[in-house]
Amino acid sequence: MKEKNVTLQNQTILITGAAGFIGANLAMELLRAVSPAQIIGIDNLNDYYDVSLKEYRLKEIEKCALSHAESKWVFMHGSIADKSLVGEAFRLYKPAVVVNLAAQAGVRYSIENPDAYIESNLIGFYNILEACRHSYDGGTGVEHLVYASSSSVYGVNQKVPYSTEDQVDRPVSLYAATKKSNELLAHAYSKLYNIPSTGLRFFTVYGPAGRPDMAYFGFTDQLRAGGRIRMFNYGDCRRDFTYVDDIVEGIKRVMQAAPKKEDGADGLPIPPYAIYNIGNSQPESLLDFVDILQQELVRANVLPKEFDFEAHKELAPMQPGDVPVTYADTSSLAEDFGFCPKTDLRDGLRRFAEWYKGFYMGG
Repeated sequence: MKEKNVTLQNQTILITGAAGFIGANLAMELLRAVSPAQIIGIDNLNDYYDVSLKEYRLKEIEKCALSHAESKWVFMHGSIADKSLVGEAFRLYKPAVVVNLAAQAGVRYSIENPDAYIESNLIGFYNILEACRHSYDGGTGVEHLVYASSSSVYGVNQKVPYSTEDQVDRPVSLYAATKKSNELLAHAYSKLYNIPSTGLRFFTVYGPAGRPDMAYFGFTDQLRAGGRIRMFNYGDCRRDFTYVDDIVEGIKRVMQAAPKKEDGADGLPIPPYAIYNIGNSQPESLLDFVDILQQELVRANVLPKEFDFEAHKELAPMQPGDVPVTYADTSSLAEDFGFCPKTDLRDGLRRFAEWYKGFYMGG
């Protein structure tokens, strides 16, 4: 186990992408579990998907903050691509820990709107790194930068489970290229300015108030509308589905153990830099996943009790370039942080179905 060397209590923690799926859940967990603390959130509330969902998450954070008055929640509306906004956040609040979750997500959307990825994922992340760098000017500075990478960096790697030791220098999407670029930029800044940084390659995250562009959410919308859902490789695909609460617990543990600052034999800093996969490490069959999903949607009365699931699914051949199995080797995360996801797939999908019923169908 890595030694905890970052205290979260009585600290200021900056979360970018705070109205996002993972960011909002992390903010609420820190408000509940770290007391007292000051949580600063930044989000531009863009319309990549339904903004009302992001506004809902922000209201949930505000409710959480009100019930944990010993801690403070501050929200700043804006983009991390705005260097002056990022600079203002660092100047006003002087965060000790930064968790950068703001990014333009989605592989397919990167083909339609590449500008959004360059602006948020590259320029925005550069602004965060620069702010971290200058946080040491006359002060103690940022103790730990934790940032989101993605399993997309593995591309069409045929080897499973995916390991952080694997080569990831052949991205197959602009999104993946930007996330790999984040890792390279973080490494350079860790080396040059001795900034402790940890990148987390997220695998499929699901749960209540998740992203509507994710498959499980889209399947739900389609089934509710009476449409058909297509499953490639005849449903015989296995993926690493990880419940959001487990992801948040993993992030929280990582935040508290920054890579140590050390000098090498040449007297220069060894980059205090780390990369981890964060996922379930237990790949689930897509067919089983969707079957459990529809059962829970029926149970929650999102779908009628007589719903004929077989009539609404379509099994198709594998898409070119896709791989039948993708999942994370999380052994180093377990060894260093004791991270082990605990949420059963059915329990997680049940919570999602109950939330969906309440949010979209009024109870």
